[in-house]
Amino acid sequence: MDRLDDLALFLRVLDQGSISAAARSLDISVAVASQRLQRLERGLGVRLLQRTTRSLHPTPEGRLLAEQGRALVEDLDALTAGLRQSAGSVSGTLRVTMSAAFGREYISPLLPEFLALHPKLRLFAHLSDEMVDVVGAGYDLAIRIGTLNDSSLVARRLAANRRVLCASPDYLRRHGRPRTPAELARHECVLLSGQDVWRLVDRHGHEHVVRVQGRFETTLGEAVRDAALAGQGIALHSLWHVHEALAKGQLEVVLPDYPLPESGIWAVTPQRRLVPPRVRAFTDFLVGKLGDPPPWERGPAPKATAAKRARRG
Repeated sequence: MDRLDDLALFLRVLDQGSISAAARSLDISVAVASQRLQRLERGLGVRLLQRTTRSLHPTPEGRLLAEQGRALVEDLDALTAGLRQSAGSVSGTLRVTMSAAFGREYISPLLPEFLALHPKLRLFAHLSDEMVDVVGAGYDLAIRIGTLNDSSLVARRLAANRRVLCASPDYLRRHGRPRTPAELARHECVLLSGQDVWRLVDRHGHEHVVRVQGRFETTLGEAVRDAALAGQGIALHSLWHVHEALAKGQLEVVLPDYPLPESGIWAVTPQRRLVPPRVRAFTDFLVGKLGDPPPWERGPAPKATAAKRARRG
């Protein structure tokens, strides 16, 4: 067990970025942590960490050990946690990464309740619009929106992610309302970086692909919403991001008869033989809170209201 414990410490050092931070998280001294890392290197006969006065990086052997050894530590952690859960406890540290905007609006308000349900659990939540390497960064779970491409991850659907085209009433008064997907090419559109091709589907199931353009492009979804609210153009948005603006009439759905293909909101985890109880508990909790219909589609449906307004216009 000493070697597995030392391996777990080595992984913690990589995750935390320093020996001192890892030592604090494990409630041991820096001296003890350094001795255990040296013991691991002696036992394996290789150097695992390249240390300088200001930084610490894994050697090629260290990266290989991290990639292949993490599964061993996680399986042991899942096994021991499962035994503890049989006595009614979910414990350990849950590391989660998610979109900043979605996390702030829909996940962060749920966390106090989840932590109250599991008083022995610690939670680290990383909110960022950057795509994080779940395995390489040592996260237990990521909440992702849209189409999933990484086959090395296991995904569980949390909720539907319906998307709409929308614009402010002011923009539509000034520029008119497009009646067909082809007319979008003549409109000012607000673009999320790298998403200048929009795909819509008509009532017969035929796909319409339109390359759109506009003077404002950004990497931040909230900036796209702000620009649409300010009347700068037509924007493509997930319904969770604009449902309140639609309900208040600040935005209106454009081309309601040509919906965009639906995507999903997912909990993705590294592939592993044993799923830690903390991960299973959190995923089950989110499914219960966000499951169909999701919170942004409960009550009066903003899309239906906006669609009626669009037809009247």
